[in-house]
Amino acid sequence: MLILGIDEAGRGPVIGPLVICGVLIRQACLAELIKKGVRDSKSLVSSRRLKLKKEIELLAQDYELIIISPQQIDKKGLNDLELESTITLIRRFHPHRVYVDAPTRNCNSYKEKIRELLGSETKIELVVENFADQNYPVVGAASILAKVERDRRISKLKERYGSLGSGYPSDHQTINFLREYLRQHKGFPPIVRKRWKTLKRILEQEF
Repeated sequence: MLILGIDEAGRGPVIGPLVICGVLIRQACLAELIKKGVRDSKSLVSSRRLKLKKEIELLAQDYELIIISPQQIDKKGLNDLELESTITLIRRFHPHRVYVDAPTRNCNSYKEKIRELLGSETKIELVVENFADQNYPVVGAASILAKVERDRRISKLKERYGSLGSGYPSDHQTINFLREYLRQHKGFPPIVRKRWKTLKRILEQEF
């Protein structure tokens, strides 16, 4: 049986992309994921995630990363983009069972939206839960690969823009970077999500 786990990294940041990952694995290999210590990426340090990435790539039948830019997020919104990406991944891999880390509190509603969009493919067993990355190792694997990829892309942005922190609104370094950039350039860089309230607050405070 082929199992697909879907999760993301980067819903909350004001800087950088949203990365959505689907990991396809044979059911027989799930125990090995647990043995390797695969779990929610947020509970792991960066070095551990990088090590597990290699283990996941060896165990997985396949995987895919979908990169969603700040411009796409501003135009369409996170939930719609995640839903579209989930459908894309399911159709790409044709799994027997899918585990999805739900981006909304109403998991049943989100599950029905997936089924509706899949149409004739609804015979697929579908599990949609909050905190699925903590409960199902295949979703934890997707969480790790998504987080490693987002971190890699943030590192590339730092090479170009300098110290910008983690990209999260709670990070003082990120807020300071945005303030300084605004003062110097009279606007924000193209790497930000311009509809985020964080930017509105900074603009109100600066002008």
